[in-house]
Amino acid sequence: MSCPICKGASDPAYRPFCSKRCANIDLGNWLDGTYAVPSDSPEDLDKAAEQIETDHHRPH
Repeated sequence: MSCPICKGASDPAYRPFCSKRCANIDLGNWLDGTYAVPSDSPEDLDKAAEQIETDHHRPH
């Protein structure tokens, strides 16, 4: 199996990735929205919009 990020040989310690670096890149892609689970449901879109508004108005 090859690493989904760099296509190098995967390392059993970081499977399916080759290194901690590639695993972290993949995690970053999920966290910043590069990867997303698509949905066409209007209910999901409404919930997402409400969450964005709530987060925007909440102090950090």
